[in-house]
Amino acid sequence: MPELTQITDFTHLFSTDTPLIDSRAPVEFKQGAFPYAQNLILMSNDEREQIGTCYKNKGQAKAIELGHQLVQGKAKDKRIEAWLKFIKNNPNGALYCFRGGLRSQIAQQWIYEATGIDYPRIAGGYKALRRFLIEETERIMQKITPVVIGGQTGCGKTLLLDKLNNTIDLEGLANHRGSAFGNTTTPQPTQINFENTLAIELIKQQHCAHLIFEDEGANIGANHIPDCLQVRTKQADLVLLEVSTEQRLQVSMDAYVIDMCQSFMELDSQHGFANFANYWLTSLEKIQKRLGLERYQALLKKVNTALSMYQEQGEIKGFYSVIEALLVDYYDPMYNYQIQKKMNRVVFKGNAEEVLSYLSEKSIN
Repeated sequence: MPELTQITDFTHLFSTDTPLIDSRAPVEFKQGAFPYAQNLILMSNDEREQIGTCYKNKGQAKAIELGHQLVQGKAKDKRIEAWLKFIKNNPNGALYCFRGGLRSQIAQQWIYEATGIDYPRIAGGYKALRRFLIEETERIMQKITPVVIGGQTGCGKTLLLDKLNNTIDLEGLANHRGSAFGNTTTPQPTQINFENTLAIELIKQQHCAHLIFEDEGANIGANHIPDCLQVRTKQADLVLLEVSTEQRLQVSMDAYVIDMCQSFMELDSQHGFANFANYWLTSLEKIQKRLGLERYQALLKKVNTALSMYQEQGEIKGFYSVIEALLVDYYDPMYNYQIQKKMNRVVFKGNAEEVLSYLSEKSIN
């Protein structure tokens, strides 16, 4: 059999969104993988465990022998069939296992024997790709000049980022809005997947002199922002987006009431509103200690009233007083405290149009 192709150009791999076969066991894939990767196994979780035990006790040769015993006949045919279906749809893809060793080599050989197709495998496998992305995140963050967009809760920072080209939407990557009410209708990525996707976005935009980020803390929900990115953005120029309370109220109503309810209903029409109500009640409970018992109970009463009005009458106006109280009495004092410590970094303040104009004039956008 000829020597089959290995891929070592990881920058091109990620820049072009190359489709990938991840031949690891499902338990490994669940811990962390890459965008555009599909888990098409060589071994199941149980098979992997058996072979691992055999390897420790009896060595590599016996482990390989056991592997061929476990994955043969219909099981082998089914796995090859899944790979070939993927290859048909993604002829320019590649495959990998954990270290680019036996599992991906065997998968590559079986594909070649079945079709004559030399489907490339990743040199070094998942481990090499993961190390590459961590190193690229650190390198690119040292190379580019970050600019940070700040502003009060509900001012529309994410909406502004959507109008810019050279941006990294950390909240979008984390699938979380970065506050107690920041959960979406779907889970956040694992920490590894968050870091991997962030690194790939940085690779794609590393040609930019400036990259624009939203002002964030150390964590977005359960996802931790890499330290190298935190260090650079905490030293970066800060542009403040300033809008009226009325505008912030409308942005928040759209995001946290109308859009959230619609998303829950689309996900589960039968239980959608109940899940939306639970989202509001659970989110409010998260900040109970900060609010204090009296304020919490007053807001809880307003939330329950607003939910009843929305469910029974399709009327959202009950949420206006809730969101206004949260913005003005809860989030604004925290913002004012934090922003005072950053005022030495502020280079511009203005509304969305003025901020866009400033960024354009400075050739930042």
